[in-house]
This record gives sequence, C-alpha cells and structure tokens, in this order.
Amino acid sequence: MKVLLLSAIAAVGCYGQAPTAVSPAGGPTIIAANSPVPAPASDPESPSAKPSPPPVVAEAASPLQLKIGEVSIIPIGFMDATAVWRDKNAASGIGTNFASIPFDNVAAGHLSELRFSPQNSRLGLRADVNVHGAHIIGYNEFDFLGTSGGNNVGVTNGAFAPRLRLYWVDVRKGKWEVLGGQSWSMMTPNRYQISPLPGDVFFSQTMDVNYLVGLTWTRQPGFRLVYHPSERVTFGVALENPNQYIGGSAGAPTITLPSALSGMGGSQFDNSTNVLNTPNLTPDFIAKLAFDLTRRVHFELAGIERNFKDYNVNGNQTFTKAGGGGAVNVNVEVITGIRVISNNFVSDGGGRYLFGTVPDVILRADGSISPIHANSTTDGIEATFGKTLLFVYYGEIWAGRNTALDANGTSLLGYGFKGSANNQNRSMEEFTLGINRTLWKDAKWGGLSYIMQYEHAMREPWYVASGQPASAHDNTVYIDLRYTLPGAPPPVR
Repeated sequence: MKVLLLSAIAAVGCYGQAPTAVSPAGGPTIIAANSPVPAPASDPESPSAKPSPPPVVAEAASPLQLKIGEVSIIPIGFMDATAVWRDKNAASGIGTNFASIPFDNVAAGHLSELRFSPQNSRLGLRADVNVHGAHIIGYNEFDFLGTSGGNNVGVTNGAFAPRLRLYWVDVRKGKWEVLGGQSWSMMTPNRYQISPLPGDVFFSQTMDVNYLVGLTWTRQPGFRLVYHPSERVTFGVALENPNQYIGGSAGAPTITLPSALSGMGGSQFDNSTNVLNTPNLTPDFIAKLAFDLTRRVHFELAGIERNFKDYNVNGNQTFTKAGGGGAVNVNVEVITGIRVISNNFVSDGGGRYLFGTVPDVILRADGSISPIHANSTTDGIEATFGKTLLFVYYGEIWAGRNTALDANGTSLLGYGFKGSANNQNRSMEEFTLGINRTLWKDAKWGGLSYIMQYEHAMREPWYVASGQPASAHDNTVYIDLRYTLPGAPPPVR
C-alpha cells in the first residue's frame, strides 16, 4: 500500500501524489483514502516536453490506519454478539469447562442454559516499523472475558471486565527473530513457521472461547528466540512463565493431598487461587522445529521441560522433580481450500497446557512430587468454499492414574484412586462442527459474518460409585454475528 505524507510530497514532488487529509503538526496522519491524483504538468518552456501521463489512482487504504512518523498502526479485532445454548446447566459462561460437565444425577444435569454475550469481542492494535534493517511488530489484543469483580453482570449493566490476551514485541533481522511479552505459548500448534501472529497459530475456528478438548495452549509471558535458516525451516526456543498446578482451574479437578500437607495447596502449588504465588524453580523451557515445504504443508515437532519444587516443613525436606512432554503437529492443504489438521501431545506433568483440565503432579505423603501422565489429540478438517468456511474437529484428553498411600498407610491420595471424586477424569472427548459465512466484506469498511457451531462434549471419571453415572455429556449450540474491523499491515521490507 503506497501512502505518502504531505511533508514527503514536498520533498519528492515529482511523484505528484497528495494525501486527502493531513493531521496537525506533531499528530498522527490518517492514511489517505483512495482518490485520483493528477499527473505533473509538462514544462511550457521546454519544446521537448512530453505529454502528461494518464492520471494515477492511489491504492485503496483502510480509513482506520494511522501513521506516526515511520510507524504504521492498525486497529485489529471484531465485535461479537453471541448466543449460546446448552442442554446442561454448566454455569461456565460462553466457554465450556470440559472437565466439569454435570452428571445426570444432579440438578444441573436436568436444566438447560441460554445466554447472550458480547464478551468474545476483541480489540487491539498492531504497530509495524523498520529500524536499521530490522522489522519490528508491536501487538496488543484484549477481550472482555475477565472477571467482573463485585459487579453482578446479570442484574445491572453487564460490566464485563477487559482481559489482556496478547501484548508482545517482535524484532526480526535477517534470519534471527526475538520476541518478548505475553503471546500464545510456543507449545500451541502453528499454521505457519513459528509465527506469534494469531493468524499463523492454530487455535481452531470454533466459537467456544475455550477452543477444543485436547488442544495444547496457553497465553502467557515469556521470551523466545527463533532462527530462520530458510523459509522452509524454522527453529525456536522459549522461556515461558511457569506455574506448579494441582488442578482447580475452570472446573478442573484437584488432586487429593496428604492430610498433613493440605496447606501446600494454594501456597506452594496452584489450586486455582488465582494468585501468582507458586515458588517456581525455573521457567518452562520449550523448543520447536517447524517445516513449511510450501504454504500448503506445515509440520512441526515441539518439546517442553518443566521443573517442580516444594518444601515439607514437617520433615524439613525439599523435593524437586522434572516433567515434560512433546508434540507432533501437522497442518496440510490436501486440495485447494481443504486443510487436514492433526495435533498430538504426550506428557508427564503437562496438564496445565491442556486448558488445565488435568493437574500437573501429585504429592506423596512425604511431600515428594510425581507428575501425572496427560496425553491429547485434536484432529479436524477446515474447508473454504468462496465466502463460506466449514470446520469439523475431534479432540480427546487422557489423564493417567497416579496414586499413593497417606502417612497412615491406609488412606489413598493423588489422582484417580478407588473412591476418588467423580471429577478426577480419566478421559474427556469432544466432537464439533460449524460454519463461518461472510455476508459482506470491504477492504475499507470491514466485514460482517455469522458463525454457527454445534459441540458435543463428554467426560469419564476414574472412579464411579455404585449406581452413579459412568459419564457426563453436554450438547452446545453457538450462534454469533460478527463485525470485523478493516485494516491490513504494511508489507515487510
């Protein structure tokens, strides 16, 4: 997109282009809208003057783009009006808490729920600039899925609090790239290379704001270094925010702690107290190798190392334990417009990266740490036909049993033992399909679309008491009307 500021025209007037609007001195200049530009006049005193060329039409530009100095800034995001219906009263808002679907033997299992919400609306800014041969991107994105504090959002004015999703800066010069800030974890599958941009990250096309059962993801602060030996191969390493997690987030189960060490929950290990007070030993170390044979074929290998530490005040002992996992992900356009996706993850102590549906570890009676096996898959097809996108996915999580005896030698503790709570799940599954249809789209004014999704989710606990349901099922329907802001980043030079 070619855009010239008024000051630049004075310096290189031979181009004969002029902006349609100019901001006051020192302020941002709004990028000019598309308008015809007269050609420079010929020199009347020169007998050899050539005829003027035909008028040149400037390239179309979004009226929402700004330019401050050399920095190009575009607003990003969309406005959502979402309706969600479930045949179980999961009480989880517009996102599904996959680990806590109600059973049929409780009241919530016999009640449906219906909600309207604007919370998935998303706003942010992207800034691009070239400095000393490096291309710099600053990216900010937030939604309205934060906590509401003391406001009852269902009684008064729907005081939905903003929530920071992404806030990072990325610098690329030649074959090297450095990122710092809050971004999608490098463990989240990519669609292209190891790019942090949301369009290059796979988090599905679903309306469910908790995405998919089995998807490895989180958004958290960290630092990454990426090397691009070629456009086809990318290698990256990352240090990301650690968190010793024993369950409790978004309806997920918690482990059964030793009776003498119950105080470790919430102080040394996160049990959904929503306070960052866990005594983490090291960052989470992540590495990823991605292959993009063409823009149609993406294949990647990813690995993570995690380290856990605690202190047993009763026995005056300190324990450490390493955990980790690996992923193999494939995203291939098999024929024009149709993509096949398969993301697969195995781990010892990686449950936090599965939307926290599985705890990371258990604690034995002496305070020693044992990671829980957590494996997953997400597979699907995305098909684009003109203005219509169709998607279908299947996802599954499998959580391993990990048990021990308490100090009395008879009571069981950990995860998945006989007699454990029916929220200590063995498996969770989801089948979902949907459509995203563009009603209209204009480069300068944005686009309007509707999205519909059907979701069937289920879970099975490790222990089922006599006469109790062996599984819980939930059917969910989403209908969404979305206005997407216009704007496109400048070309990378």
